[in-house]
Amino acid sequence: MDSLRTFFVLNREIIYFIYGLAFFLLGFAIALQSRRYSRLDLARSLTWLAAFGITHGLFEWGDLFIPIQAKYLSPLVVQTLNIIHLILLAISFTMLFQFGMALLKSLGWAPWTGYMAAGLFGLWVIVTFLVLPLGLTDFTAWSNTSRALARYFISFPGSLLAAYGLREQAMRRIAPLNVPHIVNTLRVSGMALVLYAFVGGLVPPPAPFFPANVINTSTFFATFGIPALVFRTVIGFVLTISIIRALEVFEVETERMIESMEQGQILAAERERIARDLHDGAIQKVYTAGLLVESTSKLINGNDAAANRLHKALEVLNDAIGDLRRNLGELRSEPSNETLLESLRGVAADPRFCSLVNVSLDLKLSSADSFSPIRAAHVIAIVNEALSNVVRHAQAHQVVISTHRVDAWLQILIRDDGVGLAREPNAGYGLRNMRDRARLLGGAIHIHGESGKGTLVTLMVPWKDEH
Repeated sequence: MDSLRTFFVLNREIIYFIYGLAFFLLGFAIALQSRRYSRLDLARSLTWLAAFGITHGLFEWGDLFIPIQAKYLSPLVVQTLNIIHLILLAISFTMLFQFGMALLKSLGWAPWTGYMAAGLFGLWVIVTFLVLPLGLTDFTAWSNTSRALARYFISFPGSLLAAYGLREQAMRRIAPLNVPHIVNTLRVSGMALVLYAFVGGLVPPPAPFFPANVINTSTFFATFGIPALVFRTVIGFVLTISIIRALEVFEVETERMIESMEQGQILAAERERIARDLHDGAIQKVYTAGLLVESTSKLINGNDAAANRLHKALEVLNDAIGDLRRNLGELRSEPSNETLLESLRGVAADPRFCSLVNVSLDLKLSSADSFSPIRAAHVIAIVNEALSNVVRHAQAHQVVISTHRVDAWLQILIRDDGVGLAREPNAGYGLRNMRDRARLLGGAIHIHGESGKGTLVTLMVPWKDEH
């Protein structure tokens, strides 16, 4: 046991470094994860956990580097650094507390609870800098007492709130996504936070008040032979690894978003096909049948039974045409009143696309260059389908949509830097729909790509409807 204690004493600096590294990696990993367009409440709350990880890591490194620098600095500078170091501890615990409150606030807790963390931090500042100096003149005793208060009243409840909030988020928001491995990972994170609440929140440095004068880092080391710092380091790494693995939920969300977008595109294309079939097929046939019945009724003289039956048949056919037209209107969405340029800007800003690939615009058109709403809707549908293909298949990072006026034609170029095409692609459902829309507009669409060099989609449409 003595040799173990000696080992930890001799390697105290290394332990501080590893401990700080565990929490700094936690914050850094979360900060690198892009969650801007996520719809999960967890995405917005994780910012506070990242702030906790980074600030707490810096605090622990302060315990390592401030004593080293003290040899070369004046006592006043060292004392100032220790005060900043102390404030950093309280700030890190405040971030953890706020993380727990943000998780629970998104689940329906009262809005005012979001200010509890700031209130506790303000109260700690008042007690630390206004009350404690009245009774504690020794700097070390004052510092240890302030640390103990931060751990008791901010870290301990904050860790428990964060653990409970993670559990509730996992069960209410993540579990419905049918990703049990991520739910279990978040449970591990919650258990790590519970352990940290006790080892990190209830084991402060020795301080002249109960229970800090009984249960503290010194008595913990004397009892177990292992510093509390080692337990906190292990807990920190467990929390970091489990949270990093849980970040996979945002990749799952992105995949579901792409899948939903693809299904929506297929459904919209199918509705458009059915609408065209109704307009060009069923309605025309029923209308022709009505004309035939009407012309036949004129050939029958008098008011006999045959004429009455033909008249009723004509009424039924007219009703059928009305029903078909209503169904046609329900299948086709109303065209937008936005101009073509406004619609293109809206497509570029659509989170379905810009959250997965960088979309930039090069619109060389004037405000006088405009389409009718119906024709503009077809153009935007083609652009939407092209961007959907980029997101689903191209593995691209950049997409540039450029527009030009070429004599009496509108030219739209959609170029990406993805994997490209080995040859002219097969006419899948989406591509057929794009070409059908281009033909309806009296234009054409061409797709060219080379393997590893991206893909270029060129749409040429006449400005005026020539049909």
